Amino acid sequence: MATFKEFRNNVKPNWCPGCGDFSIQAAIQRAAANVGLEPEDLAVISGIGCSGRISGYINAYGLHGIHGRALPIAQGVKLANRELTVIASGGDGDGFAIGMGHTVHAIRRNLNITYIVMDNQIYGLTKGQTSPRSAEGFKTKSTPEGSIESTLSPLEIAMSAGATFVAQSFSSDLKQLTSLIEQGIKHEGFSLINVFSPCVTFNKINTYDWFKENIVNLEQFEDYDPSNRFAAMNKIMETNGLLTGLIYQNKERKAYEDLVTGFRPDALSKQDLTLSQTDFDKLVAEFK
Repeated sequence: MATFKEFRNNVKPNWCPGCGDFSIQAAIQRAAANVGLEPEDLAVISGIGCSGRISGYINAYGLHGIHGRALPIAQGVKLANRELTVIASGGDGDGFAIGMGHTVHAIRRNLNITYIVMDNQIYGLTKGQTSPRSAEGFKTKSTPEGSIESTLSPLEIAMSAGATFVAQSFSSDLKQLTSLIEQGIKHEGFSLINVFSPCVTFNKINTYDWFKENIVNLEQFEDYDPSNRFAAMNKIMETNGLLTGLIYQNKERKAYEDLVTGFRPDALSKQDLTLSQTDFDKLVAEFK
């Protein structure tokens, strides 16, 4: 069984020192080892932005896609090879702006993949502009007088779209984050894990200290039931989305792959795709 170190490679991350993405990378590697994966069992698909670099920093199959398109690629990889554990990753701009349409439909489709969003409430790679997760009044290069738009709530949207696994964590809490990724990998269906990942260079408001003072850890509520959809939505709204832990999980709904008639469990590469002459002639006849 592979160890945490075997999911490392020789590519050194070039994130800013102190970036929360370092911890998220470590949590993915630890979780992969803890659930018993080998590097060849894992595919990490990322989008564009600082977070998009992560697929190149993990010793596994990886693909650095285009802006907002990590989820379509990840779903295609999973459908082509059900034997792979597929993790999609991206930032809040990648997943909740240009890629929001893909995010909502991936959630409702419920393929068996895990989507980790590195939420820093700003566009970091392009040097500090407002994102859909920036708060009202947030001043950046694109909103010098303060943002006049309301903050998007991905957790509420996920719940409304029929999500079967919704979790949120903080990059400083490596133990919790690793556990949530493990649970997300094991979940039979689409797992959304939003992670507060402070941008130390361009976001001087939502800092590590700010999150430590404002987030509410669900682990402190002994009677909280993550299977209760109404309680989950209420808790999200009560805390203004500033909560961490396993927020909601539905173990009853089947994953997309298990609902597709005739979808074989083995990868396409292991299937006999030979087409008989009779079947070929029938296909050709349909176009005559």
